[in-house]
Amino acid sequence: MSADIPGIDPLDGLRAPQDPDCDVFLTGTVFLDIIFTGLDSAPVRGTESWARGMGSSPGGVANMATALARLGLHTSLAAAFGDDHYGEYCWDALEQGEGIDLSMSHTVPGWHSPVTVSMAYEGERTMVSHGHEAPGPTVPDGGPDFPCCPPRARAAVASLAPGRGEPWVATAARNGARIFADVGWDETGRWDLDALVDLEHCQAFLPNAEEAMRYTRTDCPRAAAHALAERVPLAVVTLGAEGAYAVDSASGQSAEVPAIEVEALDPTGAGDVFVAGFVTGTLADWPLADRLAFAGLTAALSVQEFGGSLSAPGWEEVAAWWQRIRTFADQDPAALRRYAFLDDLLPAAARPWPLRRAVPTIGFRHPV
Repeated sequence: MSADIPGIDPLDGLRAPQDPDCDVFLTGTVFLDIIFTGLDSAPVRGTESWARGMGSSPGGVANMATALARLGLHTSLAAAFGDDHYGEYCWDALEQGEGIDLSMSHTVPGWHSPVTVSMAYEGERTMVSHGHEAPGPTVPDGGPDFPCCPPRARAAVASLAPGRGEPWVATAARNGARIFADVGWDETGRWDLDALVDLEHCQAFLPNAEEAMRYTRTDCPRAAAHALAERVPLAVVTLGAEGAYAVDSASGQSAEVPAIEVEALDPTGAGDVFVAGFVTGTLADWPLADRLAFAGLTAALSVQEFGGSLSAPGWEEVAAWWQRIRTFADQDPAALRRYAFLDDLLPAAARPWPLRRAVPTIGFRHPV
């Protein structure tokens, strides 16, 4: 299990005997991420660049799964793993290191793990990836191909793509899971909401500002959020350095929370961490503004470390930040009040800031 503050369960008081064991289900591709940091500039063609830092960790969908698990949610991941050393490392890091349920995952003989090399510089990153699609196993009784039968869960996280539906999304929704979805860049250039066939099953849709405006043909991300709220119960548009804006169509409520200013080391996985924070607050029935604030906080904490799953904060990081930020004499009282809801969640004492998690690196068989 991840080394976090014992006893913090964001769903404490909400769990009932008849509830599913799984809080959040997700599926996707796990990459081995190799991250280089400390580059002064982008690599120059025909030259060799030396990085001052490097780490490796599970990436891809593992970023989201790790972020959810570190926030105390019982997380189930369905993914393919290669039977190479990379796959074995990623499996152990997720199952043993983070306590993620991999009973829906499988190892593919003879298939090598997808790999992403990420280079972080000037607050951005450049990535090069390689991999081949993994064949999914067939359920022994002749049932649908994996993962069409997801476990019963409180929620599921899906990644929507134009013209492509995933059968498991409808199944999960029918079984009572609340579907949270993000979306990637539309390579077709059509930006047609009707092409996102699983959107009808979603409770919450969380695109970034550019995606939201293109899909809604608007020139303002806040207007885009209101337009999206006509299609889904909850629309959340991330605004980058400006924070996030959300519209709850059921209550008619909207909320906007500014971003926390931080020195970004590596933004890899920050979007995944934001979604994980928002899912956590939603399942815990927090007010909409608190959910946005918490999601933005977790994302801000993540970009101050390198890597995707490596940088996902848990309650220990949140507690250390909250304890430290209140010691600054020049803090805006209104900004502090925005995060006052943390007082009811966190212990009075926390480890001093800054915190550093262990950095997984392939090659070491024992902690160093």
